[in-house]
Amino acid sequence: MNGWERVRSSTSRFGGGGGGRSTQMVDRIPSRTVTLGRVQPQAPGHRTIFCNDREANLMVKFKRNSISTTKYNILTFLPKGLFEQFRRVANLYFLMISILSCTPVSPVSPITNVLPLSMVLFVSLVKEAWEDWKRFQNDKTINNTSVDVLQDQKWEPVPWKNLQVGDIVRIKQDGFFPADLLFLASTNADSVCYVETANLDGETNLKIRKALEKTWDYVTPEKAFEFKGEVQCEQPNNSLYTFTGNLIIEKQTLPLSPNQLLLRGCSLRNTEYIIGAVVFTGHETKVMMNSMNVPSKRSTLERKLDRLILTLFGVLFCMCLIGAIGSGVFLDRRYFFLGLRGPALSADMNPSNRFVVALLNMFTLITLYSPIIPISLYVSVEMIKFVQSTQYINNDLHMYHVETNTPALARTSNLNEELGQVEYIFSDKTGTLTRNLMEFFKCSIGGELYGTGVTEIEMGEAQRNGIKVDEVHKSSNAVREKGFNFNDARLMQGAWRNEPNPDMCKEFFRCLAICHTVLPEGEETPEKIRYQAASPDEAALVAAAKNFGFFFYRRTPTLIYVRESHVEKMGKVQDVPYEILNVLEFNSTRKRQSVVCRYPDGRLVLYCKGADTVIYERLADGNNDLKKTSREHLEQYGAAGLRTLCLAYRNLSFNTYENWNEKFIQAKSSLRDREKKLDEVAELVEKDLVLIGCTAIEDKLQEGVPTCIETLARAGIKIWVLTGDKMETAINIAYACKLINNDMKQFIISSETDNIREVESRGDQVEIAHYMRDAVKNQLKKCHDDAQNYLRSLSPPKLALVIDGKCLMYALDPSLRVMLLNLSLNCTSVVCCRVSPLQKAQVTSLVKKGARKITLSIGDGANDVSMIQAAHVGVGISGLEGMQAVMASDDFAIAQFRFLTDLLLVHGRWSYLRICKVVTYFFYKNLTFTLTQFWYTFQTGFSGQRFYDDWFQSLYNVIFTALPVIMVGLFDKDVSASLSKKYPELYKEGIRNTFFKWRVVATLAFFALYQSLIVYNFVIASSSISVDSSGKMFGIWDVSTMAFNCIVVTVNLRLLMMCDTITRWHHISVGGSILAWFVFILLYSGVYTPRGIYSVFYVLISTIYFYVILLLVPIVALFGDFLFQGKIPVEPIAAMSVRGPLDSKQRGILGSEIVLPLRLPDCFRKCTGTSQMAAAQVCWRSGISLHQMRQEALRLHSSRGRSPNILVFAFDSPGYESFFASQAGVLAPQKPWDVARRASMRSRAKTPRKN
Repeated sequence: MNGWERVRSSTSRFGGGGGGRSTQMVDRIPSRTVTLGRVQPQAPGHRTIFCNDREANLMVKFKRNSISTTKYNILTFLPKGLFEQFRRVANLYFLMISILSCTPVSPVSPITNVLPLSMVLFVSLVKEAWEDWKRFQNDKTINNTSVDVLQDQKWEPVPWKNLQVGDIVRIKQDGFFPADLLFLASTNADSVCYVETANLDGETNLKIRKALEKTWDYVTPEKAFEFKGEVQCEQPNNSLYTFTGNLIIEKQTLPLSPNQLLLRGCSLRNTEYIIGAVVFTGHETKVMMNSMNVPSKRSTLERKLDRLILTLFGVLFCMCLIGAIGSGVFLDRRYFFLGLRGPALSADMNPSNRFVVALLNMFTLITLYSPIIPISLYVSVEMIKFVQSTQYINNDLHMYHVETNTPALARTSNLNEELGQVEYIFSDKTGTLTRNLMEFFKCSIGGELYGTGVTEIEMGEAQRNGIKVDEVHKSSNAVREKGFNFNDARLMQGAWRNEPNPDMCKEFFRCLAICHTVLPEGEETPEKIRYQAASPDEAALVAAAKNFGFFFYRRTPTLIYVRESHVEKMGKVQDVPYEILNVLEFNSTRKRQSVVCRYPDGRLVLYCKGADTVIYERLADGNNDLKKTSREHLEQYGAAGLRTLCLAYRNLSFNTYENWNEKFIQAKSSLRDREKKLDEVAELVEKDLVLIGCTAIEDKLQEGVPTCIETLARAGIKIWVLTGDKMETAINIAYACKLINNDMKQFIISSETDNIREVESRGDQVEIAHYMRDAVKNQLKKCHDDAQNYLRSLSPPKLALVIDGKCLMYALDPSLRVMLLNLSLNCTSVVCCRVSPLQKAQVTSLVKKGARKITLSIGDGANDVSMIQAAHVGVGISGLEGMQAVMASDDFAIAQFRFLTDLLLVHGRWSYLRICKVVTYFFYKNLTFTLTQFWYTFQTGFSGQRFYDDWFQSLYNVIFTALPVIMVGLFDKDVSASLSKKYPELYKEGIRNTFFKWRVVATLAFFALYQSLIVYNFVIASSSISVDSSGKMFGIWDVSTMAFNCIVVTVNLRLLMMCDTITRWHHISVGGSILAWFVFILLYSGVYTPRGIYSVFYVLISTIYFYVILLLVPIVALFGDFLFQGKIPVEPIAAMSVRGPLDSKQRGILGSEIVLPLRLPDCFRKCTGTSQMAAAQVCWRSGISLHQMRQEALRLHSSRGRSPNILVFAFDSPGYESFFASQAGVLAPQKPWDVARRASMRSRAKTPRKN
C-alpha cells in the first residue's frame, strides 16, 4: 500500500503530538454500514474507529503511541528544577542571603554564600537530572520496541511509537501488547488467548480472553487485510476492568466487553500469536491513565525539622536585632577616631539617624550570621536516606523471601525514619496475615457436614481453652494436592451415592465443575492437567470437583466438558458437554457468580455461587430447615477461620430463559451504564434459587505472623485488622495471630442482632437507617463508659474492640466518630470486619488526623490501595493475590508480614536514631560556629565586622564538617539488629520521639553556647598576651584562624562523642575532615591574597601558642559534655539472677553482647548458695574490666558440677543499664537527664569473645 508512506508523512499535519492525558471530544464519523436489529441506538459520547484504514482515522486527532514519563525536558529542566529546589524554605532563605551578600550592606564576599548554595543546588540538580535521564532512556527503549503491523498484506516490524489507532497488529507468544487492542483472532482453538497481567496488577494467574466468533478467521495476513470493521466504544478512561463498545462488521453490530480488550503492558502466554486492532494509544491507554501520582508524603520528623528551622530563624532574628540595637546605641560622634564628624557620612555611619543605622546593620548581620541555618542539611539527609533505602533495606537478607525470590523494596527514601515512629498498624487479612493459598477443606451438602480436618485456628482455640486436640488421622484414600486438603471417605470415590442426599451431592459437584471461569492447561488427565484461575479460590473449587469425580478438562467459548464418574452406576465414567449460554461474572458489588448452562438433554439450569448474605436473599420460599442448618454450618466454618461460599441452582423453562436472554443481549450491547444494566438484568434471573450447600476453604496463616504481632505489641505498636470477612472468622484469626487473647476485655459492636434483623426484615430503609444509628450510638456509649471504668481500676486489663462494617458506617458519622476514636485509642487491638475499601481508608484517616499518631497500612490487594495511601507509611505485600498494593503504596514492599519486625524494629529504629543525630548535630555545629561570630560583634561596636575569612565560612559546612555526619547517618547504631528484635521495648523511644524532643535540642544548644564561649574567650584572652616569633602581637586574622582551627577540631571530636558505634569510617572521616582543614589552610595562606590571610598559618604553627591552644581549648570545651554524658570511668552496673540449672541455650548466650559476667565474689557467693533461689542483686564496683567480669563468671560456672542459671548483666552504655536490668527483674533507677544522655552516647569497644 503506497498510501502507508503518504499517511506517515502527513501525520505531522493531522495527528501529531504525544503527551497529555486529557481526553478531548472528537468529531464523530457516522457508520457506513449499520444494522442494529433489536439493539437500541447508541448514545452520544463515544469514539469511532475505522480498523485497518489509516486515512479514515486521520481526520480525528488520536494520540500517538509514544509515551514520556520524564519530569523535565531540555527547555524546562533548569527553570522547573530550580523552582522545585526553591520550594524548600532553607534554599529560598539562602537565595535571599546570597542576594543580600551582593549589596553594599554585606560584610562578606558574595562567594561566602553563593558557593555553598551553588554546590547544594548543583548536587540536587545532578540527582534530578540523573533520575530523569534514566526515565528518558526507559521511555526510549519502550517507544522503539518493534511490533508487527499489517502493511500490503504482510507483517512489517514498526516501532511502538509509530502505531496509530486502527492499525492491525500481530503479537507473538511472550510479547507485550504495545497499546490497548481489540482482540480479533488467535492461533488457539476457538480464538482464545491467555494473558498475564503481572505488569499491570501483579497477578500471575493467567486471564482468558475470547475473540468474537465473527472475527475468528482473521489469522493470516491475507484474511486480516480484508477486515474493515468499525469500532464504536467509550472514550479513554482509567478503569482497568471495564470496557463498553460495539463492533460493526458486515452490517452486524456485535457488543464488545473487557474480554475482547488486551491492555498495554500485559503479555501473551501459551498462544503462538494473536491478531488485534489498536483502540487506545500512548497516554490514552488505560495503564497510562492510571499512572497518576500517589499522594506526596513527608515524614513527621521532616515536618518537625521545618519547625526547628523556623526556630533558628527566630534565633537569627534575635541575634540580628541585638546587634542592630547595639549599633544604633554605640555609634556616637564622641568616638572621634571613627571619623563621624565629616559632612559626607554614609547612611550606615550617620549618628544623626540611628534608626537607619540599625536597619542597615540588621541586613548586614543577617548575612553575617547566615551560617546558623545549615544549608547542606537537606542534601546530606537525602543522601543518607537514599543509601539507607537502596543498600540497607533492599539488600537485607532477613527480609528476603527465598520461596518467591522476593527481596524487600524501598520505593521511596523519604519515609525511612517514619518507620521508627509507627504507633498504629492497619492490616488486611487475606494475603497479608494469611498465605492466600486456598485449600478446599470442608463442605456442607443438603444440611449434612463433610470433612474431618482441624484448622490451625481450631487448634489455637482448643489450646486457649485447655483442650488437647489430637491430629486427625488421615484415611488411606485421603487425597492431598494443591488446592485440595479434604478428608472424608463418605464423598470420595463415588461413596456419595450411598449418602441420604445423592441427588443434592450431584448438583453440588456439577456446580463446582461448571460455575467458574477457570482455564484448563496441559494433558487432559487428572494427574497432569493444570488450572489457570483468576483467584486461588476458584482453582481450589474446581480441583475439589475433580477429586470428587467430576473432572473438568476442556473449555471452549460455548462448551464445558466434564468427565463424570459414578453418576449412573459405580465405576462408570462418561464425558458430558455442557453448553454455556450466559456467564454473569463476579464483582465486588454482586458478590456472586452465575452460569446458565444447557444439559445434553436440553435441561436449562442456572448455577450460582457467592457470599452467604447475597445467596440467602435470593432463595425460594420454603425448605427452612435446610436454610437454618446450613446457616449454622456457615457460622461453624466461620468460627474455624474458613472462607465460605454458598451454592445454589435454579431450573429454567425455555420461555423464561428466552425472555430474559433478550434483555440480557440488549444490556450487553449498551454503551451507556452497561455494568449497571447487566446487574439489573441479572437480578431478574438470580431469584427463587434452591440452596445446595456451602463450601469451606482454608487460608493458612503466614509463617511467623503470631510471633511478629506479639513482638510488635511489646514494642508499643497497636495493630488493627481491617477485613471483609465475617465477624466470627475475623475474631478467630485475631486469636490465632495472638492479636486478641482471653485476658483481654472484648467490646463487640455488631449489626447481627435479633432486633436489627427484625427491623431489616420490614424493608423500610429510612427506619433501618434511624434504628441502626441509634443502636450503634447506644453500643458505642456503653462500650466507651465501660472502657473508662476498666481503665480507672488498679490493674486495668487490655481492651479489644470488634466492629462490623454496617455499624462502622454509622460510627464514622461526624457526631459519633469522636466517641469511636476515643474508644479505639484505649484498645490494644481493634478488628473491623465486613468493611469496604472506602471504610478501610476512613478508619486509617480517623486515627491519622484525629489522634495525630504515626500510622502504617499494609495490604496486598487492590482493595487495600486506598487504605495504604491514607496512612503515613504504606507497605505492600508482594503476595499471590497481586501487586496492586505494592504498585500503589509507593513506599515499601515486602514479601511476608513477619518482615515488618525487621523493617520497623531494626531499619526503622536505626534510621530514626541516625537522622535525629544528623539533624541535631547540624544544629549544634552551626550554632557553635555562628555564636563565636556573635561574641566578636560585641567587641567591634556592633559594626558587622566579620571574624572569619570568607572561604572559612563557605567551606565549613560543605568540606570541613560534612563527611563525618554522613558516616553517623550510615553506620551509627546503639544496639545490634538481634537485640533490637529481642528487646522490642526499645522501639518505644521512637514512638515517644525521645531523640528529637525540644529538651534534647535545648541541651545541645546549651553546650553549643558553652563551647562557643570557651573557644572565643580562650583564644581572645590568650592571644592578647602572646606574640609571634618576631615579637609582634597577633592580629585579627591570626586570632580568627586560630579560633576556626579550634572550632573544626572541637565539633568533629564532639561528633565522636555522639556515636554509639565507632567504625574505621568514623575515624577516617573525622581525621580526614580535620586533615582537610590543615591542608586547605596551608595552601590558602601560602597564596598571596589582599585579605591578610597570607602566611598567617605559617606564623601560627611556628609558635608554642598554636599547639597549647589546639590541645587545651578542645579539651576544656568538651569537658562539660564529657561529664554530662558520663564518659569518665563510672562504676559498671551488673544484675544477676539465679533460676536453676543453666541450659544449652543460656550457655550459648553467656559471654555474648548483653550477658556479661561481673567479678563480684561476695555477690556470687550470696546468690549461688541456693541453686533454686529466685533472687536478683545489683552490685556496684569500680575498676573492673568487662573481660575480668566475663572470666570470673566463666570460672565460677566451670567450677560447679551442676551450675545454677546465672544471668549477669554489665553495662558500659549510660542509659541502657536501667532498661536491660528491668528486663531481668532488677531494680536500677534511671539517672537524671538520661534521655539527653541516651541521645548522645557512645559505647566502648567490644571485648573479644573468649571461648
